[in-house]
Amino acid sequence: MSTPALPTLALADAEAATLSRMVATAAEDTWRLRTLDDYFTGLSRMANLGIAVPPALQAVRTVTGWPRIIVDALDERLDIDSLKCPDDAGAEAAVGAIWDANDLAVESQLAHQDALVYGRSYLAVGVDEWGDPLVSVESPQHMSVDYDVRTRTVRAALRLITAGSQRSATLYLPDQTVYLEGSGTGWTVADRQPHSLGVVPVIRLANRQRIADRRGSSEITEEVRALTDAACRTLLGQEIAREFFAAPQRYVLGASEGSFQGPDGTQRSAWETYIGRYLALERDEDGAVPEVGQFPAYDPGVYGRIVDTYARLVAGVTALPAHMLGYTTDNPASAEAIRSAEARLIKKAERRQRSFSGPWSRAMRLALQLTGATAPVPTVNVQWRDPSTPTVAAQADATTKLVAAGVLPADSEVTLERAGIDRAQRQRIAADRARSAGRDALDQIARTLTSDSRASKADYQAAA
Repeated sequence: MSTPALPTLALADAEAATLSRMVATAAEDTWRLRTLDDYFTGLSRMANLGIAVPPALQAVRTVTGWPRIIVDALDERLDIDSLKCPDDAGAEAAVGAIWDANDLAVESQLAHQDALVYGRSYLAVGVDEWGDPLVSVESPQHMSVDYDVRTRTVRAALRLITAGSQRSATLYLPDQTVYLEGSGTGWTVADRQPHSLGVVPVIRLANRQRIADRRGSSEITEEVRALTDAACRTLLGQEIAREFFAAPQRYVLGASEGSFQGPDGTQRSAWETYIGRYLALERDEDGAVPEVGQFPAYDPGVYGRIVDTYARLVAGVTALPAHMLGYTTDNPASAEAIRSAEARLIKKAERRQRSFSGPWSRAMRLALQLTGATAPVPTVNVQWRDPSTPTVAAQADATTKLVAAGVLPADSEVTLERAGIDRAQRQRIAADRARSAGRDALDQIARTLTSDSRASKADYQAAA
């Protein structure tokens, strides 16, 4: 009789070294990720140059919201429409069920947004307490990976959660997942879950990779942060100027001291003197009338023009149309000009779709393996919505022309996709077509039986 193997509740030396290395990597990225998050949420504090801002006004905050606009404008064009498994309808149905069960239509948007903000996000694949595939999206603020550049695979991954004084971690390895609890300055193994995937069940979505930087980089680049700070300083200068120059400055020459005293001889405050609707002044001892004048007020439009300049610079750096950043002109742009201005943004979105397709495909194939799918696991193709966001009429017109030219069959699902019909509606259309085809088949059978019956009756009567 054999004794079942119990999970090892201590880390092996190699596991401990991997854990230590990845905890250090996560700590190194904390400040950078927090800075990017502050810019995205509008909580960043710009540096005070210490020249024109009085100490009493240093707490005044100004926000442009440009980093969020830059990310959202791209994220809104990254919508997954459906997942396809060519020549394997059963696997395609299983993938669709996993997608729906994990609410990935919504969760995928979070993964894309974090990848654009931080430069990367992660997909973790596992099973829930009922043994069903579980696909979760993870933020780089809580997860780090050991990435092999040569093979372009993840060697190990660490999910680290800190809540007050409590710490917990999940170490993902190619053959098992190790759950740890923080104990003092060390870690204690709480559980181990072996798996037969042969790879680390964590997939990375990297944004804007470079050969020299495979980790990915944020859409909130150094240029965007610098221009955002400059625009915020300009808006702060406008706020300060408003406090000082909202009311025009006046001057009085040749007035006596009594002109600034109340009836009881007390000195009037500067504000009481300023807001007086009428300023009555007596002649001096020489009979001269005091001279009253007003300094010219400042032009607040100067600050607005400076901010517009920064907006155009940000638009050039990020491929955004300037009107998305609040810059407008007296002459509204035509529809053709707007489409032309969005050309770079659309191309940018298409490249993000291409770079994110691979990670999503690998994640869904791993999830299929966890359902017990036999090898080889089928290919999963990711279908995206058109990032140019064409109108329904334009899509329908283009699709109609392709069908009329014989390029697309009228009853193909590809035709429905080209027409902009989403997955749920395509499924309903397919069900309606199946019911209609069934009714037509029954009607044909009924007509055939009726015809045969009449023919038999006629033959019988003729024979009689």
